[in-house]
Amino acid sequence: MQMIDTGKEVLEIEANSILQSSKKLDSHFENAVKILGETKGRIVVTGMGKSGLIGKKISATMTSTGSPSIYLHPSEAMHGDLGIINSQDAILALSTSGETAEVVRLLTFIKRIGVKIVSLVGNVDSTLAKESDVFLNCEIEKEACPIGMVPTASTTLMLAMGDAISVGLMRMKNFSEDDFHNFHPGGNIGKKLLKVKDCMRKGDELPISAPDTVMRDVIKTIDGKKLGVAIITDKNLNVLGIITDGDLRRAFLKGDNFLESEASEFMTADPFTIGEDRFAVEALKVMEEKKITSLIVTKDKKLNGFIHLHDLWRTEMI
Repeated sequence: MQMIDTGKEVLEIEANSILQSSKKLDSHFENAVKILGETKGRIVVTGMGKSGLIGKKISATMTSTGSPSIYLHPSEAMHGDLGIINSQDAILALSTSGETAEVVRLLTFIKRIGVKIVSLVGNVDSTLAKESDVFLNCEIEKEACPIGMVPTASTTLMLAMGDAISVGLMRMKNFSEDDFHNFHPGGNIGKKLLKVKDCMRKGDELPISAPDTVMRDVIKTIDGKKLGVAIITDKNLNVLGIITDGDLRRAFLKGDNFLESEASEFMTADPFTIGEDRFAVEALKVMEEKKITSLIVTKDKKLNGFIHLHDLWRTEMI
């Protein structure tokens, strides 16, 4: 029980640090986002020790959300890596004390080339705060560790502040879902962001029949396109209905002599459809809910494509 209490105490201290900081947020935050968002180069993030590790994560988040960024180790910077910084860049520096020697030593060079500095500091009277164009106050009441020295609440707050800046930059740049997809084509995120249009069948792959097509020829279309369906449309590609393998089996078992009948007599009118700009995971959800294996894709109410459960399997989304 004592260990559980310890866990709760740490989480409460760190959560409170973020909550208190949010209450103190002012125009400095807006100015910081503006400086970083208007830079024509990259956002160079720097910090030492645990702050540096947080800086790497912030840099990665910015890069993946439309604000190109790179992490610069302050010690390596003094041994040649300063060449990474150019006059088009902006600096985001992290230091709880604001007096981290390796970071402070960079200031002379940064000032010389005229690069603007935004800093996250826990001491508003520090050298880093005073030398920055804008600083954001990341002061905390106490660290969450029992000796009050291990970076815990302070680094959590910096991480959260970095996320807040990143989201601010996204909104400033109108960063969209499509942009996010372009930056995350792989992994689980990429699969979740796939649109229906990314994996649907279209053009000559579509099994289209007219409403007056005799069922004998409809069956040939179903067999030839190998999608298990025929989509019934008028000459303007307005979707009228669908005929599936299941419809054919049911008609056969009834003993209907349907081969010379027209498609309009056997089609299911008003079939389920989905738009091409919907997420593929939404298509999967519809299929699961309706207990079907495919969906007609429409655009402006006209046939635009077709997506089958097998198409989603190939994406390894399921």
